[in-house]
Amino acid sequence: MAKKGGLGRGLEALIPGSDVVPHEGNLTFVAIEKISPNPRQPRRDFNPEELSELKASVLEYGVLQPLIISPGKNEDEYILIAGERRLQASRLAGLVSVPVVIRETTDMEKLELALIENVQRADLNPLEEAEAYRQLAEEFNLSHEAIARKVGKSRVAVSNTLRLLKLPDIVKNALIEGRISEGHARALLALTTSEAQAAVLKTITAHELSVRQTEELVRKYSGERLVNNPKTSIPPEVVDIEERLRNSLGTKVALRTGKKGGSLTIYYYSNEELDLLLDRLIDEKNSL
Repeated sequence: MAKKGGLGRGLEALIPGSDVVPHEGNLTFVAIEKISPNPRQPRRDFNPEELSELKASVLEYGVLQPLIISPGKNEDEYILIAGERRLQASRLAGLVSVPVVIRETTDMEKLELALIENVQRADLNPLEEAEAYRQLAEEFNLSHEAIARKVGKSRVAVSNTLRLLKLPDIVKNALIEGRISEGHARALLALTTSEAQAAVLKTITAHELSVRQTEELVRKYSGERLVNNPKTSIPPEVVDIEERLRNSLGTKVALRTGKKGGSLTIYYYSNEELDLLLDRLIDEKNSL
């Protein structure tokens, strides 16, 4: 039989019949049946294989990191704030109780803590992250800058992620299923109709286009003149620089080199995004 050691040992091994057992410092053991899901949990999809692996780890080593819970409306009832995967894996492993830290929280703090944990672990897909940002912005009146400070990201990154919510369902589903990346999805935002976005999406998936190829195709659909000759080979160092700039600024860039210098084009798709790019570029310049 697998070993149940460490923090994952059964509650009855400590004090039989008890639901809550004090432990070191603020750490406490709480019966799993008394913990309800966080209604503000931004993550909706949980990979069964990952849960199975975590279950095996829990059986072998126990729950190594305590969950964070908050008192519920009724006595002896708790709401999960952070640790959804650990809770699910513990249930699958047949544990009676889990180690927790109990915190008094507001609704906004429930969302913030769950979001921050998932962002730090890279557990959210882009749309789950965008939906959490939307709740913070619309329900709790937080600015994009304030959200960025809470999750440790740039304001441009937060704003660009929120823009993904404007995509049609067919594109959102492709993003969730991993058939396209967030870079592909952001490129599709430049198209003004859902029909055009769906058409380009079909081409992306059929031909496995890169983000750069998608951006060029989007420009063609938008009626823009293509800068590059399709037969011209782009040096790998130029592609690398463009990718680094794209990741840093959160938007499409195009680098053109010549014998004596060249040009760098930064694209934006709304006045708000232009303001964000200006702030980002000016802030970075002043910090040098």
